[in-house]
Amino acid sequence: MRVTQSVSEVGLDLNLLLALDVLLEEQSVQKAARRLHLSEPATSRTLGRIRKALGDPILVRAGRAMVPTPYALSVRAEVSAVVERAKALFAASGPTDLRTVARTFTVLGQDAFAASHGPALLARAAREAPQVRLRFLNESHVDAPTLREGVADLEIGVIDTTHPEVHTEHLLDDHMLAVVRARHPLLKGRLTRRRFAEEADHLIVSRRGRLHGPIDTELALHGLQRRVVATVGTYPASLFILRDTDLVGLIGARSRSLAESLGLMTFEIPLDLPPLPVGLAWHPRHDADPAHAWLRGCVRELLVLGGQSG
Repeated sequence: MRVTQSVSEVGLDLNLLLALDVLLEEQSVQKAARRLHLSEPATSRTLGRIRKALGDPILVRAGRAMVPTPYALSVRAEVSAVVERAKALFAASGPTDLRTVARTFTVLGQDAFAASHGPALLARAAREAPQVRLRFLNESHVDAPTLREGVADLEIGVIDTTHPEVHTEHLLDDHMLAVVRARHPLLKGRLTRRRFAEEADHLIVSRRGRLHGPIDTELALHGLQRRVVATVGTYPASLFILRDTDLVGLIGARSRSLAESLGLMTFEIPLDLPPLPVGLAWHPRHDADPAHAWLRGCVRELLVLGGQSG
């Protein structure tokens, strides 16, 4: 059983919460010390005080790295939320000066977003919030409450979360295009459903490694079946395979520039496929956070305004 000291015994020290927040984010005493502007010995002593106050090791050695304990993971989101609320409470009245905001935001989504919009988002951050760092986290092959647990600050893409407390915002509808190498046989002549299904092998992008998708369901309605020979986890990886093979792949219409940059050709799929609703999702603890609102606004403009010419 974990034994913790009372607030009266350890004192209510917001600096410990701030240090705990940074330590859980960096998972390194050395890196946390740099962020906190402390020496490594001082940061180690602070970690010791945190361990004593919470009755938990918080960070433990795993080879050369340090990893959070299960208890640390369970309180990570709440610690971050308390620190954010405390900063907002003690901040001077008036608009937030983004140039003074030192934060690391974790953005969860398909890496096609980072590949397509990462440079523009980083350039804007450098201009408007130079102390903000961005961590692009690719979607996992398993579903997890990453927003609720504080693993990610913002999710981008086709939002399928079922957690009722998560806030979502629909931005636009995308649709899939087929992608092939230049001078691919399917580019010649009229493209029918049968030609699309039977005259080439196919490559699927699936974070779970699935070999079947909506296209296969739609083809089956017409008595057709395609041959899927491989699956990869990300769209950028698939493009390099498509460039050097005769396989047929997919890319979102808003990300077609990725394919075009590699000399690949895109075309409409001869099937009646449902649109892909693209949006944002975040935990409500970030609603009133000016820095998070700025990030949401940046992503919103990149996706909606940046894709209008696509």
